[in-house]
Amino acid sequence: MNMKYLIEALVNNEAFFVVFLLVLVIVLFLLVVYQSYSVSRMKSRYRELMTGVDGANLESMLLAHIQEMKRVSEESHELKEENKRLDALLQTATTRIGVVRFSAFADMGSDLSYAVAMLDSHNNGVIFSSIFAREDSRSYVKPIEGGHSSYKLTQEEAEALEKAMSVRP
Repeated sequence: MNMKYLIEALVNNEAFFVVFLLVLVIVLFLLVVYQSYSVSRMKSRYRELMTGVDGANLESMLLAHIQEMKRVSEESHELKEENKRLDALLQTATTRIGVVRFSAFADMGSDLSYAVAMLDSHNNGVIFSSIFAREDSRSYVKPIEGGHSSYKLTQEEAEALEKAMSVRP
């Protein structure tokens, strides 16, 4: 019985249902047109985005930038390693120097004699001394390890050593 009432309602209201379906078709058609317009606009913007500056493809530009970043990262790593190597080398380089000029003999004018301490950052190195006299000149070299020498230092050599050790590289 329910089916009979349903068929009778459809037949009595046939015009209303046709108009309703027609309006529904028109609304759906307008939605399709709007969606088509939106997709077209989006495709246009996508092409513009992918074209990039000066006609270059965005994808190829991004890939090129990624490759460049990899190269820069590798180069940075190499530079860090080189920096470590140079830092280790600098630890043993002569970076501290102390000089003392003096007159070795009272009857000699000018400060022609000297003591020069040359040290690395660990206070290892040498002290050069030269004693100037009227008749001759003598030179001496004394090794320094950890700020001390196994040889007895003169007052001037000790002063040159102190000056060198006070220098901060």
